[in-house]
Amino acid sequence: MNPHRILVVNPGSTSTKLALFVDDERAEGVSLRHDVGDLGKFRSVWDQFEFRLSICREWVCAHVRGASAVVGIGGLLRSLEGGTYVVSAKMIADARSNIQGEHASNLGCALADQLARDFGCPSYVVDPVSVDEFECLARYSGHPLIQRRSLSHALSIHAAAQRAAQELDLPLVNSSFVIAHLGGGISVAPVLAGRIIDVNDASSDGPFSPERTGGLPLQPFISICFSGKYNEQEIRSMVMGKGGMVGYLGTNSMEDIEKRIEEGDQIAREVHEAMAYQIAKEIGAMATVLRGGVNAIVLTGGLAASHRLTSLISERVQFISPVLVYAGDDEMNALALGALRVLQGIEEAKEY
Repeated sequence: MNPHRILVVNPGSTSTKLALFVDDERAEGVSLRHDVGDLGKFRSVWDQFEFRLSICREWVCAHVRGASAVVGIGGLLRSLEGGTYVVSAKMIADARSNIQGEHASNLGCALADQLARDFGCPSYVVDPVSVDEFECLARYSGHPLIQRRSLSHALSIHAAAQRAAQELDLPLVNSSFVIAHLGGGISVAPVLAGRIIDVNDASSDGPFSPERTGGLPLQPFISICFSGKYNEQEIRSMVMGKGGMVGYLGTNSMEDIEKRIEEGDQIAREVHEAMAYQIAKEIGAMATVLRGGVNAIVLTGGLAASHRLTSLISERVQFISPVLVYAGDDEMNALALGALRVLQGIEEAKEY
């Protein structure tokens, strides 16, 4: 049987990652970083589409000679069960309408579709952000007009749960983890038997991140909203894109921030420690969902490569359970494997 060549595209808030897999082996890959100044030229995420597609095609032309499938990260689509989905016109329309919110991951299905057309092959998404495995109590917000939504880095979290269960020699169905995906957005989830039974909405809740505010004190925020100084789009950008470290320090680059800390910048040090503090606090809160029965706390995602950050978090939460650190892009592997299972006939692709 000929090997399957799978092109993976993963647009994030601060980067676009591309990789070529031959079956389950990664053959090529790149993470194309986007400076906040470059992205600031675009009014919306979808205004970035042609820019991102162009740089993707440039890399693909240099490194990829044919593909069996193209798989993209799934965005804020409608709520659905986990699995691998065929990209469809309906999916792209929902992504373009930002049906559950605006985020770079919404571009994933459309980028995969266009790149797949170049190769004449199918396109898929795997475990979109909108995978919903919530238990009933997790949906309550505090007001009947608002229901908490299941929006998370589901692909990364599912992959980390599977890896941790394997490492600890635990059946996934008997496992209990708190998993924190640390990236441009931060998701902290209690994961029971492989299911994300609660999670902060990284677009509006939880810890602040390199470019998002996370949860804000409501009364002062309401005053800002009705001050007359900002329109709706400016408020949304303030919360998601220009918040967090961008708001405090003017950059979303952890590398730059840690360099400033090493050079003696005390403000950068305090902001960095405050983000670690809020992440640890959210991990502690999610441990209560599992009634403290936590096999391990898992830190994953791009920012998990920062030893300074993971150490600050670990020293606050290691009393709960052992801390495992999985830095890097297990998301890319998980996307490729989701498509591979379909190509090999192990799973059937779902219709959106």
